[in-house]
Amino acid sequence: MWALPVIASCIAMFSVSAQERGRGRGATVTLPDGAGREIVQEKCAACHALSLITNSGYSREEWVSVFTTMVALPPDQASAVGDYLAKNFPEKPRPKAVIIPGPVQVNIREWLVPSLGSRPHDPLATPDGMIWWTGQFASVIGRLDPKSGQMKEFKTKTPASGPHGLTADRDGNIWFTGNFKGYVGKLDPKTGDVTEYPTNDPAARDPHTPIFDQKGTLWFTLQGANMVGRLNPKTGELKLVTSPTPRSNPYGMVVSSKGVPFFCEFGANKIASVDPETMAIKEYTLPAAESRPRRIGITRDDAIWYADYGRGYLGRLDPKSGQVKEWPSPG
Repeated sequence: MWALPVIASCIAMFSVSAQERGRGRGATVTLPDGAGREIVQEKCAACHALSLITNSGYSREEWVSVFTTMVALPPDQASAVGDYLAKNFPEKPRPKAVIIPGPVQVNIREWLVPSLGSRPHDPLATPDGMIWWTGQFASVIGRLDPKSGQMKEFKTKTPASGPHGLTADRDGNIWFTGNFKGYVGKLDPKTGDVTEYPTNDPAARDPHTPIFDQKGTLWFTLQGANMVGRLNPKTGELKLVTSPTPRSNPYGMVVSSKGVPFFCEFGANKIASVDPETMAIKEYTLPAAESRPRRIGITRDDAIWYADYGRGYLGRLDPKSGQVKEWPSPG
């Protein structure tokens, strides 16, 4: 039996301000009349656009599960909101899951994080057995001890930083991308001190996925800026390069056994590599024009595996030959 740790946000003893959450505003939305409307208008619109609600559709049970990760309501209000959302924004048709027969049994455990509505992101397991996560909307870095269930959250130095990706260095420091504020951060878990490495480039927005190479150099993608960054932790020197394909949205990132970073171009049908010395970018075009690789993995033979978000495929790229093989999702 496999135990898969899952980080989930849920009801806590305190709330998080809209500023710290960093959620953008959407178009003006008028909610339909009905009991519970005023509560939804007041509580939900305080932190995010109501279009996130009107564009969704769930069962009553699922709606309750969703909004209780964001706000703590008295039982009577929670009941009214659950009824209102289920009536006006019911469950939408979805493709049925395909269950593949086999002997595997999976046990899923959940731990409720302290900060309400923090949107836990990108969990990271470290060698000491701890699980780390970024609470993006609460601007915190969280740590879980799976054995004891004990949790601790560390605030970022800059409020509303929107931490996203995580990685750890050899000394046990936790590095993260300040997604909303355009910097790379380092957390010392022993002291709680955070060191910030700004990009010093207004165009370098949306830093996303960080990863270390074998020499201890930190690489990271900047999705919205269409860039890739390299940071020398010893000197603080930071260099940025732009992806050759406009609006290619560099996303997931891995490093090969030879120290070569590879990343997905989520806005294009391409995988790319970065020369670790010159930072020259080489692109590999995938066969399907509608492919949108988002997350990426690498095996010991340096084959690149990617999840095609746009088509529902699993793909494999051999960087040596350029050969690509793909498999459709069963469901």
